[in-house]
Amino acid sequence: MSDHGGAMQFEEIASGLRFPEGPIALPDGDVVLVEIARGTLSRVRPGGQVEVVADLGGGPNGAALGPDGRCYVCNNGGFEWLEIEGRLYPGDEAPDYSGGRIEVVDLSSGASEVLYTSCNGVPLRGPNDIVFDRSGGFYFTDLGKGRGRQMDRGAVFYARTDGSFIQEVVFPMVQPNGVGLSADEGTLYVAETITGRVFRFAIAEPGVVTRRLPNEECLAGVPGYQLFDSLAVDAEGHVCVATIANGGITRISPDGSQIEHVPTDDPLTTNVCFGGEDLRDAWVTLSSTGRLVRGRWPVGGLPLNFLNR
Repeated sequence: MSDHGGAMQFEEIASGLRFPEGPIALPDGDVVLVEIARGTLSRVRPGGQVEVVADLGGGPNGAALGPDGRCYVCNNGGFEWLEIEGRLYPGDEAPDYSGGRIEVVDLSSGASEVLYTSCNGVPLRGPNDIVFDRSGGFYFTDLGKGRGRQMDRGAVFYARTDGSFIQEVVFPMVQPNGVGLSADEGTLYVAETITGRVFRFAIAEPGVVTRRLPNEECLAGVPGYQLFDSLAVDAEGHVCVATIANGGITRISPDGSQIEHVPTDDPLTTNVCFGGEDLRDAWVTLSSTGRLVRGRWPVGGLPLNFLNR
């Protein structure tokens, strides 16, 4: 595993955010993101001004634009929060936990509705990250929740935007977090937080995953105490995973043989997305310090369905 050596410079765009996550770089230069501790879907203007789009409550987490132009949000239902030396850290399930759910928000009006709260009678516990395929359906992870000595087993789901269809496609996993697709949409990438591993699953057709042996499904892992959060895929097929503890972005080659680390100055680096005309602007959420920063990635990001076309 190699280190980028701090060569990549990041510019602070916004500060004072309450645990930002789920950034979406819009074509107009704005960035829509969630503030988990604030319970909002927010918009960051190019000058750094922050505006609340919708007050969702709970714990809005991952977000993505759908085929109808609305924003689909994974809501984890809320965390307990701990502040240490001015930094914010999430903990177990909140005392006022409001339940896991998938919500959809109209970015113009801020109007929101709940699409899913369960799958086949099993409640969603902590939906976390989301990605759309070109057919208009979406995969999302459910990391689960911790409650003292108990921890939920996680899963990956596939759903449709009209609220009519949801199914479990991978179970069990240990805190599945980031989720993304390869360029040909034949591979689903899922990062597990606590294990520091990225898994790859073969997609037979939209919403249908073909399982292999566990060792074949593991793309890569990292040594020591490093936790994986949300992810994005770049134009060369690298899986770019936000990394906790060893704060930064871990860039994993498509075959898992090469791993590079791009450091940041926040141990809770939670997400990355790509934007700009060439998709080389890497927008990174530095969550414990409440900042959104931007740097120039070596290559462009993989265009997202319904956003970067």
